[in-house]
Amino acid sequence: MPHENLLTIARDVALRAGELAKLRRSEGVSVAASKSSSVDIVTEADRETERLIRAALADARPDDGFFGEESGAEKGSSGLTWIVDPIDGTVNFLYGIPHYAVSIAVVEGEPDPLTWTALAGAVVNPASGEVFTATAGGGAFLGGEPIHVAESVDLSQALVATGFAYDAEMRGRQGALVAELLPLVRDIRRQGTASLDLSFIAAGRLNAYFERTLSPWDHAAGALIAREAGATVKGLGDAAPSRDFILAAHPDVAARLERTLIQLGL
Repeated sequence: MPHENLLTIARDVALRAGELAKLRRSEGVSVAASKSSSVDIVTEADRETERLIRAALADARPDDGFFGEESGAEKGSSGLTWIVDPIDGTVNFLYGIPHYAVSIAVVEGEPDPLTWTALAGAVVNPASGEVFTATAGGGAFLGGEPIHVAESVDLSQALVATGFAYDAEMRGRQGALVAELLPLVRDIRRQGTASLDLSFIAAGRLNAYFERTLSPWDHAAGALIAREAGATVKGLGDAAPSRDFILAAHPDVAARLERTLIQLGL
């Protein structure tokens, strides 16, 4: 399998980090700080988990770069960069909802989703023990079993996931859009962890997922996993997925949903 060594590192480090996050969750969690808004929070467990990941990757791949949610970017000399979300779904984590993840991907090129090439990625849910992985050209897996995007369905039969921004004004606009979309689809899910939403697309548990204002670490691993499972993962029009917009679904469903979202004023 291509990039197997990189995947082994991503998976093993994500599992170690997940054990630490799960332990800290069992001990009790409190907010350490707010970031972009009062609802955009970070816990000490986020910071501690990222420190573990950063140190482990530096030991294994000292020449690679690093781009993490909590500790920023550090350029390497190898042309590869590790994109890390130590605890994706921090609000779920804070509240004890067992739906959060450690997300680790390694990309070639600059740490910019508009230009990078993702090579390997792992998304681990410590609460459930599920491990989603993929390599570029090597397929997507849940544990050791290959996974595939759900078959195409009419939009009226599609289970669609989304998420909301931290900015109050943007959240209001997103809520209004979802209110218009809801009668047109089977149902809407807002589960709070982008990397798992994308992994669920890969596993056929959701028909479509879209969101705006995601950061690179939110989707680096999940987007690769969904794409390797047969999903279209894209931005608006011909754009790559980015902070502006990401959509993941079976290619036919993606095309239908994108047209509908544009008609609704996305």
